[in-house]
Amino acid sequence: MLGHHYTHSFLETAVASVNAGCNLELSYGLRNNVFMHIPQALAMGNITLQTLRDRVRPLFYTRMRLGEFDPPAMNPYSSLDLSVVQSPEHRNLSLEAAIKSFVLLKNVRGTLPLRAQDLSSQHLAVVGPFADNPRVLFGDYAPVPEPQYIYTPRRGLEMLGANVSFTAGCREPRCQQYSRAELVRVVGAADVVLVCLGTGVDVETEAKDRSDLSLPGHQLELLQDAVQ
Repeated sequence: MLGHHYTHSFLETAVASVNAGCNLELSYGLRNNVFMHIPQALAMGNITLQTLRDRVRPLFYTRMRLGEFDPPAMNPYSSLDLSVVQSPEHRNLSLEAAIKSFVLLKNVRGTLPLRAQDLSSQHLAVVGPFADNPRVLFGDYAPVPEPQYIYTPRRGLEMLGANVSFTAGCREPRCQQYSRAELVRVVGAADVVLVCLGTGVDVETEAKDRSDLSLPGHQLELLQDAVQ
């Protein structure tokens, strides 16, 4: 609310938020925390003790239901470690979820799906700033996975035995510097071309809005050159 000029201070923001029913804050640490001003607001009479209790009660009720205050021995999740989280069963389930969440907008002349048994006889070109850059594949608020578990389009196809040629065309999603000659060379020798484009958190994220939906930088030009 402060950033949108609805209020003019952390104290005023704390008063307005608590009285409106808000009981959680996404803060920037204790020093830059709106709700650290609640005691002052309470002392000034801008927030009543009963209102404060009403806001706190569901928070602790939820934490109790989640078992936060139980002894570790009573919590079945306290014994889990990365060997369980990254188990083959869980990784296979993640793969299944990813496969089932793909959205196919067009399939001109039945190009897809590519058949694994045909990949070894075809020459694939994988191009674009998202083709082999693990850093840009994850959105805002995404967890940071272990590098060995990240499969870029290029890496995934190579693991299937495909004959893959690669060029990014531009190093990062903003695509300010584009190597057209290299892209044309790689694409020209291919039977199948996969163009991997997008925005990523470098271009589009919370508090980083855009005024249009155009591909950033030279990405559209990269796509047009690949198609041509």
